[in-house]
Amino acid sequence: MTPLEDRATGCLVGAAVGDAIGGATEGWTPSAIQTRYGGLVTGIVPPFNPDWKTARPIAPYHKGDGHVTDDTLMTHALVRVYEAKRGHLEAHDIERYLVPELIERRTWIPELETEALLIQRLFLAEKWLALRIHYGHNDPREAGVGNIVNCGATMYMAPVGIANAGNPERAYAEAIDIAGAHQSSYGREAAGVFAAAVAAAFQPDSTPEHVVGVCLELAKDGTRAAIEAVQEAVPAMAHWSESFEAMRAAIRPFDTVGDDYRDQGLGARRPSRLHSIEELPVALGFLCLTKGSYEDTVLAATNYGRDADSIAVMGGAIAGALGGLATVPEEWSQQVAKQSRLDIESPGRSMAGIATEIHAADRAKASRHLAAFEALTPQ
Repeated sequence: MTPLEDRATGCLVGAAVGDAIGGATEGWTPSAIQTRYGGLVTGIVPPFNPDWKTARPIAPYHKGDGHVTDDTLMTHALVRVYEAKRGHLEAHDIERYLVPELIERRTWIPELETEALLIQRLFLAEKWLALRIHYGHNDPREAGVGNIVNCGATMYMAPVGIANAGNPERAYAEAIDIAGAHQSSYGREAAGVFAAAVAAAFQPDSTPEHVVGVCLELAKDGTRAAIEAVQEAVPAMAHWSESFEAMRAAIRPFDTVGDDYRDQGLGARRPSRLHSIEELPVALGFLCLTKGSYEDTVLAATNYGRDADSIAVMGGAIAGALGGLATVPEEWSQQVAKQSRLDIESPGRSMAGIATEIHAADRAKASRHLAAFEALTPQ
């Protein structure tokens, strides 16, 4: 396995495992999580609600027990888009390739324990893709305008970072383009920054601090301010298990969702140049607090609660890209693959091959451009 294959596989396996572990605690507080599980969550756990089959309003979703959520299903759908295109993506490829993945292709949905169309599992903010593009015939470059602003476009952008491995600026631009079909404002911005973070993790001798530095160079407005504020707070934090209040305090001024995660006010998830999604800055915070440890980053996100699965996806993807497949505990990855009935390794290997093809095409294109420009500027 080449270093590219190893780290691409580590990235997407890391994201899937983080998703499955964090999914069990999504929406809850650290204190509620510790009460439910008798202490900190240290691995794959059963659903938060033992009566998940009849619970309201979340039934019939089987979160926990190693089941991945829509974060991973959307990530793998985007991998299939790259497999079809075999090149850089732009907004119209979301219309051409991704929307059919949502509304035409039946797939196994672990949380539903059945085969179904992916759109039947998606949150309303992700169903927006089909409603606006397929049914509303909106221009995919701007179809995200009007959607609630959340992390929906960010959670599945890791493949964009792999496609542009080592080139965070190109990853940022590509993700910003395609995320316009899904999100606007700081939801779209975070998608670009997350893709850039993954791409930066592939650079030689990359570290969590280097990744954050790249993010700060590229991020705009509230997203940049939120990442910076969290990073400034990290040095004063103790072990991740004691960091939850301080982490929440750092992100609170930028997050439009209140402290009661399930009771959102009128200002929640509206476009703004001053705000940020919570998930990405917190994921980067835990990544640096744990010095890039995959296990600790994922467990910190899981025990933090709130949108735990997406925080663990983002932190897990970056940590997996930094450390490669071996950094993800094999016990966790095997159990997630088995319980989710999903091959979680082949998407990473596939993306490594596609990234190699993209890089070769980029080099050829750059050579043609260089030759054309030199012909215009003879020495």
